[in-house]
Amino acid sequence: MPRRLREGLERIANVLRSERWGALEKTPLNPTQAQILAFLFGRGDLGARVTAIAQHIGVSQPTATDSILSLEKKGLAARRPDPYDGRAVVVATTNAGRALAQQIAAHATVTDRALAALSALEQQELLRLLVKLIRNLQIEGAIAPQRMCVTCRYFRPHAYADAPAPHHCAYVNAALRADGLRLDCTEHNALSAEQQQAIWNSYVKGLAAHEAARPAPP
Repeated sequence: MPRRLREGLERIANVLRSERWGALEKTPLNPTQAQILAFLFGRGDLGARVTAIAQHIGVSQPTATDSILSLEKKGLAARRPDPYDGRAVVVATTNAGRALAQQIAAHATVTDRALAALSALEQQELLRLLVKLIRNLQIEGAIAPQRMCVTCRYFRPHAYADAPAPHHCAYVNAALRADGLRLDCTEHNALSAEQQQAIWNSYVKGLAAHEAARPAPP
């Protein structure tokens, strides 16, 4: 089964790759530059160091540096002192970079329509599985740590039993729907590996209890 699932994911990845090229046809960016721009846009004013950018995108530091230099020459990104360490610098988007990142993100795709064709329950279940898959890949060291709700110190899984919004975010002090969990949150505050595991265990335990209480299909 894992092999067949991987084959399915590879087919979807091919579509996503093709759509990314399509979204960039009328821009001055290649896919790597677009990924970096999107990553920086998600970091807002904080920006990110080159090492973090390379790690997140999954490229070597020299490759990331070359792409960042290209973004700077195009006026889409700029370096500035790290607000948390005056000895270091971070890269952040410019106004033009933010506008272009938003334009690319708004590009409608076939994948968007295919996902919209899923029922609300199917979309919620798919998000849950994606969260679990991303976490497993993160544990394996295949991808950089992601700023997901389930690894954040503000996340309180299943704080409200049998509620439409079962989780709680202590940062905004508000309930979270199951389909409202984020894969990349700007307010993310990472936990230690041990704390992440404890939160994850609580999250999974709550899911199991919810599934057990769900009425059997007719």
